[in-house]
Amino acid sequence: MNLILILTFIMIIISNTFMMISFFISKKSFLDREKCSPFECGFDPKSLARIPFSLHFFLITVIFLIFDVEIVLILPMIPMFLMINFISWFKINFFFIIILLVGLYHEWNQNMLNWVN
Repeated sequence: MNLILILTFIMIIISNTFMMISFFISKKSFLDREKCSPFECGFDPKSLARIPFSLHFFLITVIFLIFDVEIVLILPMIPMFLMINFISWFKINFFFIIILLVGLYHEWNQNMLNWVN
């Protein structure tokens, strides 16, 4: 138990030492106007807050995030091929891919994938 406490204490000291060293040798400017603003996205917060917003761009972003999550769900299916029965693996993957294709067809049918109207 004492060994764990000593190692934890040593790790805390080493990490704090490196954080202090990086803080002192960094060339960070605290007077940068963009970094001092509440939004670091390129918008000027002192101007009119009601700027035009592209809803279509937002929907494309949401679709991109949905397909990113789908890729994360598909990747673990590859190692599962060796761990479970082939018929079960095929049914699960077939069902998942059908759901993705139905969603893609619905987005295509609603013209969500067309960038220019």
